[in-house]
Amino acid sequence: MGSSRITGIFERTAVAGEEVAAFVPHPLPPMEPPLEMDAEMEKQVRDAEEALRRLELAGEMVPSLDWFIYAFVRKEAVLSSQIEGTQATLVDLLSFEAESQEGDSENADIREVCNYLDALDFACEQLRSADGLPLSMRLLNESHARLMQGARGADKLPGQIRRSQNWIGGTRPGNASFVPPPPNRLPALLSDFEKHLHADDDLPFLVRVGLLHVQFETIHPYLDGNGRIGRLLIMLLLQHGGLLSAPLLYLSLFFKRHRAEYYTRLAAVRTEGDWEGWTRYFLEAVSTIANEGVSTARDLFGLVNRDREQVLITPGSTVMAARLFEQLPEHPILTIATAVKLLDTSRPTATKAVMALVDAGVLAEISGKKRDRSFSYAAYLDRLKTGTGLLE
Repeated sequence: MGSSRITGIFERTAVAGEEVAAFVPHPLPPMEPPLEMDAEMEKQVRDAEEALRRLELAGEMVPSLDWFIYAFVRKEAVLSSQIEGTQATLVDLLSFEAESQEGDSENADIREVCNYLDALDFACEQLRSADGLPLSMRLLNESHARLMQGARGADKLPGQIRRSQNWIGGTRPGNASFVPPPPNRLPALLSDFEKHLHADDDLPFLVRVGLLHVQFETIHPYLDGNGRIGRLLIMLLLQHGGLLSAPLLYLSLFFKRHRAEYYTRLAAVRTEGDWEGWTRYFLEAVSTIANEGVSTARDLFGLVNRDREQVLITPGSTVMAARLFEQLPEHPILTIATAVKLLDTSRPTATKAVMALVDAGVLAEISGKKRDRSFSYAAYLDRLKTGTGLLE
C-alpha cells in the first residue's frame, strides 16, 4: 500500500552553482491513502506501550530513580552522538566527568556529548516545569542552541532555523543522497509540524511520535545537529504524552545497531511513500529498547543489592565506605578528589573509604597512576556500557 502514496514534491532549486531536486514533504498525517494500521501493527503498538509501561514501573521500583536517569541519559547521549560520527564512548564520558573540575572539555567529541546532556536536561526540565516552555519549535531551538554551544557546529547558527540550502551525503549538492526543503519553505513546513506536535487524530500516540521524528528529519531545519535533536524529540514526545516521566529510553542504541535500515526506512518514506515500513521499524525499536532497559534496570538493581551486602561484611569497612557505595551508581568512575566532595570529608578519610570498597571487590583502580588515580565500579559499568563502544 505504501508504494502508491506520494509523501511530498521535488522542487528544483540552485545551490552552490548546481541545480538540485529538493524534497518538500506533505503535512502530517499520511493521506491518499491514510496510514494502514493492520492487525500486526496494532499488536506492535500494544506491545510497545506495554514495554514502556514496564520501563516506567522499573524506574519507580528502585530506591533511586536518579540512578537510572543518570545512567540511561548518558547512554543515550553517547549513542546519539556516535550515530553522527562522534568518537567518544560511555567510559570516556564518565572518566571526563570524574576527573574534570571545571566541567569543560577541550576534547571536541566529549564536548559534543556533554552538550547533548545539557540540551536534554534543559528540554525535559522545561516540560516538567509549570512555567517552562511547552513542546514547540521554540523549545527545540533553545535545545539546539545548547547542543551546538562551543562545539564543532558552533558557527552553524546555534538555535536558529537555517537560511541556506543544506544536503545530506555526497561531496556536493549534485551527488547528495538527500536534499531537504529550500529555506523559503521552512516557515510553513515548521508551522504545520508544530501544529501536529499537539494534533488529536485517530492514530495511536506512539505511531504519531514515529511520524513526527521522520517529518523533522525530512525538514532538516538546522544547518547541523538535526539527527540529535530529532532523536531528542522522541524522548520529549514520550514525556509530553505521559508515556514516560523521565528520559529512560535510549532508542539510539537500536538506531545504531540497525543504522543502515534506519536510513533506508527514512529514505523509503520520501521515495516510495512507505510510512508503514518505517512505523513497524520504529515500534520494534521502542519495544526492544524498553524491554532491554527493564532488564538492565533489574540487573543493576540486583548487582547493587549484592555488592551492598558485600561492603557491609568486609572487614575494615567504614560508615564512610558504606555512604560512598550508595553514591557509586551516579559516579561509577571516581577519583579520591570526587570522594572527598561526595562525602564532604578529609582526603585521608575519603581515601580510606575508597580503599575499603577496593578491598570489598567493588571498586578497581583503572588509571595505573601513582597520583590522581581513578577507580571504576567495573561490574556496574560492564552492564551499563553494552552497545556504547565505537566498534560495536
